[in-house]
Amino acid sequence: MQANTGHPIFRRELSRLVSGFEKRLERELPDFVAEVSDFKIREEGFISMRVQKGAVLKLARILRDKFAFDHLSLISAVDWVDRFELVYHITSYPNYCTAEVKVTVPKDDPKVYSVARIWAGASWHEREAYDMMGIAFEGHPDHRRILLPQDYKYFPLRKDFRMEDD
Repeated sequence: MQANTGHPIFRRELSRLVSGFEKRLERELPDFVAEVSDFKIREEGFISMRVQKGAVLKLARILRDKFAFDHLSLISAVDWVDRFELVYHITSYPNYCTAEVKVTVPKDDPKVYSVARIWAGASWHEREAYDMMGIAFEGHPDHRRILLPQDYKYFPLRKDFRMEDD
């Protein structure tokens, strides 16, 4: 079932957050210009941005505490030729808005701060990204494999994955 975006009450509620969101986020995040790029309002109720990996935790707290982004529904890890990328989908139900936050993670240092203490549901997603891609989440409350044996030494969803005979 699709939302009735033509309903005037729905449009008023949407515009409450989306209208001027970039400027309000800039006020909350002092290093906004250096830490956030590719900021776009892609359609009504859908915001996308790219953030530096060192600013993930700060941005997550601001989104939750200042803008009521109260539900993280997805963390997906992507293996590009030269880097990893994490894609977060975070929803503000009171504001009828979803934010897509992308974070570049270098292959030679596959670590980023955990957001599991901000959104508890992130725990499972972060563990899966670690288990399948080898991206470590610093500060995670239970940083261990979730699908594979604990002593498994490979990350099977990486493009360079080659299973060795032991």
